[in-house]
Amino acid sequence: MTPAIDLLKKAKAEHRVHSYSHDPKAPSYGLEAAEKLGLEPARVFKTLLAASEKGELLVAVVPVAGSLDLKALAHAAGVKKADMADPAAAQRATGYLLGGISPLGQKKRLRTFIDESAQSHPSIYVSAGRRGLEVELAAATLAQHTQATFAAIGRE
Repeated sequence: MTPAIDLLKKAKAEHRVHSYSHDPKAPSYGLEAAEKLGLEPARVFKTLLAASEKGELLVAVVPVAGSLDLKALAHAAGVKKADMADPAAAQRATGYLLGGISPLGQKKRLRTFIDESAQSHPSIYVSAGRRGLEVELAAATLAQHTQATFAAIGRE
């Protein structure tokens, strides 16, 4: 399996794994997951990496139907500024390929922020560490296993 699923199994955390046939030509991996699994996009979250002005990598988990508000993320993280991270740096730090980055089981423990909208759903879906593989779990479970903070970091 993947480090994300291994982490949840080892912790005996309640979760369900869902897989689908990934299309490499899909314009949005997150929206593809929602469509192929028959889910409302508000419950499917993408994992993005940003970098602070000092080069600290930050993990942001936001709904796939929206986008990341970098100013709100910087505010939540207590830094002056955040920009999208270099893709190669994101892959090195997490151990996952773009389009399959999971907030769980990353190589380095990075500060993680989950959009507060996640708390309004009984469960949410995030990448399980590979394109075509999603894990369903409670937002509180995700926060516990990533030591994340909930904040208003998403934009519609």
